[in-house]
Amino acid sequence: MRVYLDNATSTKVDDKVLEAMIPFFREYYALPSSQFAHSYGIEVNDRINEAREFIATKLGASSPEEIVFTSGGTEANNFVIKGIAYANIERGKHIIVSSIEHLSIIESARKLQKEGFEVTYLPVDSEGLVDLSILEKSIRDDTVLVSIQVGNHETGTIQNLNAIGNIVKGKGVLFHTDAAIAWPYINLAPSNYGIDLMTISPHKFHGPKGIGILYIKRGTKITKFIDGGFNEFNLRAGSENTPGIIGARKAIETFSEDDVKKIKRLKELLMENIRKDIPDVELNGSEDNALPHILNYTFKYVEGEAISLRLDFEGIAVTTGSACYSRNLQASYILLAMGKTHEESHGSIRFSFSRFNTEEEILYTASKLKEIVEDLRRLSPLGKE
Repeated sequence: MRVYLDNATSTKVDDKVLEAMIPFFREYYALPSSQFAHSYGIEVNDRINEAREFIATKLGASSPEEIVFTSGGTEANNFVIKGIAYANIERGKHIIVSSIEHLSIIESARKLQKEGFEVTYLPVDSEGLVDLSILEKSIRDDTVLVSIQVGNHETGTIQNLNAIGNIVKGKGVLFHTDAAIAWPYINLAPSNYGIDLMTISPHKFHGPKGIGILYIKRGTKITKFIDGGFNEFNLRAGSENTPGIIGARKAIETFSEDDVKKIKRLKELLMENIRKDIPDVELNGSEDNALPHILNYTFKYVEGEAISLRLDFEGIAVTTGSACYSRNLQASYILLAMGKTHEESHGSIRFSFSRFNTEEEILYTASKLKEIVEDLRRLSPLGKE
């Protein structure tokens, strides 16, 4: 049996999404910017406008022009951090991010630091939640942006966006949230949380790779990130990824609340079996305040890398942390920020689910996981004290 439980990294493209995209490779392949030259371009531009309007409506945006298409979540996050910092430099050179953000946020902030900007990295508690009092104290007169994710890509912990938004907007500062791993698994209208900018990544919910969605509230001052054309309301140069845009729209259209309910049941099923059959495990993150499709456990006395490899031999795909970080054998910076030891961090496994998973797959995974952990513990030099 082959079981894919790495859906927080990327998901299978839904057949309906693929079918919607195919005509834009074979028939409607003109660039939308060609609308000024011929009718082929007009046809494509109209379809992109329809997709943009649909997405804007789904998000509760006030205008389709608040939706900007990028090449993915990483580009969108880079655009926000650098574009807001550069555009608002007259106000100040201070930004705030949490210490457990995606690397595209962390590394963008570090780059700004090398250019003379100041960055505050907010600490989190043992569940991965930002301390609201520290956030409030960290905002200064020269703070131009606060960026705090909706939910964490390794542990699934969901931040208190309502409280965060109230604090940030009360200080008159721009607020960005990276919702790449969270939306639409949780429904989130930016206007309800004081959000000025929000990142969405369709390949996380059965859409295509190579397309990102960035919500930018009308009137937000941001510097263009890629030069060379006037595309995306003169905010991003480059030919539009028309098949990707159409695919993103279809992925949003086909994702439902029933999908979320099914995924949550699968997550709970695996949790029940792990707790019943495997001793000395610890949940990383929050049990009650977590994304429905991400589950992260530390299995004490064994290495997560060993568990992952053995599961792979059994046809089961998981990760030992975020995929962007797993090439580095260092302990997860996210789990360390939550107070985990290096040993505990190295023993962690992330399981992430999709609507294409089945109960049979979860029970198979639970059975193999029990066997593997027992076997590795027998061989482990770590052992119990």
